Amino acid sequence: MNPLELNDQELFRRNSMEQLREAGIDPYPAAEYETNAYSTDIKAAFRDEDTEHRQVQIAGRIMSRRIMGKASFMELLDAEGRVQVYVSRDEICPGESKDMYNVVFKKLLDIGDFIGVKGYVFRTQTGEISVHAQELTVLAKSLRPLPIVKVKDGVTYDGFGDIEQRYRQRYVDLIVNDGIKDIFIKRTKIFNAMRDFFNRRGYLEVDTPVLQSIPGGAAARPFITHHNALDIDLYLRIANELYLKRLIVGGFEGVYEFSRNFRNEGMDRTHNPEFTVMEIYVAYKDYNWMMRFTEEMIEKICLDVLGTTRVTIGTNEIDFKAPYKRISMIDAIREHTGIDITGMNEDQLREVCKTLGVEQDAAMGKGKLVDAIFGDKCEANYIQPTFITDYPIEMSPLTKKHRDNPALTERFELMVNGKELANAYSELNDPIDQRTRFEEQLRLSQKGDDEAMFIDQDFLRALEYGMPPTSGMGIGMDRLVMFLTGQESIQEVLFFPQMRPQS
Repeated sequence: MNPLELNDQELFRRNSMEQLREAGIDPYPAAEYETNAYSTDIKAAFRDEDTEHRQVQIAGRIMSRRIMGKASFMELLDAEGRVQVYVSRDEICPGESKDMYNVVFKKLLDIGDFIGVKGYVFRTQTGEISVHAQELTVLAKSLRPLPIVKVKDGVTYDGFGDIEQRYRQRYVDLIVNDGIKDIFIKRTKIFNAMRDFFNRRGYLEVDTPVLQSIPGGAAARPFITHHNALDIDLYLRIANELYLKRLIVGGFEGVYEFSRNFRNEGMDRTHNPEFTVMEIYVAYKDYNWMMRFTEEMIEKICLDVLGTTRVTIGTNEIDFKAPYKRISMIDAIREHTGIDITGMNEDQLREVCKTLGVEQDAAMGKGKLVDAIFGDKCEANYIQPTFITDYPIEMSPLTKKHRDNPALTERFELMVNGKELANAYSELNDPIDQRTRFEEQLRLSQKGDDEAMFIDQDFLRALEYGMPPTSGMGIGMDRLVMFLTGQESIQEVLFFPQMRPQS
């Protein structure tokens, strides 16, 4: 970095770094610094009646300092929270080394620096459980000043609250904004709770390709890349469905994957071009079984991670306790528009769209028209968890026909807070029917639908070897984390959401 571009604080800190070196202190030591305690357990384990002080060795970032002559206080932020550290000049710099205290501690250490502290736990005269430092070690010098967030009478001053800054500099957001780290800790716990739910039932976690020659398993616009050695274009996966079903063909009865997917589409508060989906496929099951399985799973995750099935998202309190309401898509449209679309052809559906003021275009077939009507007029009404079932066949090219009505399919989507959370089928395992559905998707693609599915000849070949009756389900993990942590934006639950590059 050009020194002329540094502000006064950055220049001062670089100067302090050099003075530390001149004093014989490495600002970035390589040696291990072993710790034996965290801020949280220091406070939880402290007892005033203990006759012996607990010796601890901790490490963390300086978040504040109060220097008062021979004695000083600092607040140390470690991986679990904050704890106060008391520093006495005469104790950490005995004998003739008092100048070292004055130079190093008073002048060369800054807020943001990492230090190690060895000492004992006690309670101050003001009643705060603290660590009495007997030894300080510089672990890493911070060359940029942190935002100093102050809260007084419930009002935050100088906060690091600008959305764009927070997402671009998530590392700063995690340091200075309380509660942000907890969202991501819960995210990991949610993944682990789901994984445990599957593993206890004997289902196998697997990996499938991210680079695919055909972007199958969903109706979405893919990202395209090029493989130099093979001299072919490849696609970043939009879904892993067709590969997981190949494994069911191969003899596994239950497989699942936490899949990083990519869709070259719009971005908003509930969509990011790179996102995580969990997909699971279980042989000898149908979508009725999968509904029961899904609601049981989500209820269990809520209890494991949150200790309750109730969460608040904005002004809505949502209860994930099973069972969930079930309603067919056609009944949902009838309920919210007063129109029965049963048996309508494409032209009739276009007239319905015109009547309801739903946007449409010439490339949309029956499936997309029905989807547009539902999305525009119905979706937002389903705040509490609700299974929308029995989708028209045109909307579901990978789904088995409904056993009672061949114009429909055995499919459900789980709606929560007005958004889709999960999507599941009784999987289509008839290779002849599947080929016909793919060919209809090809017709839509030629008509101009750039989200229509490709024909995957190898997947059709796999089905011709025989796939047992199977149910599959995909759940948007980022949205699940949003809901269970009470967030209204997907960017809040992604460490590094996609952003336009800074100029």
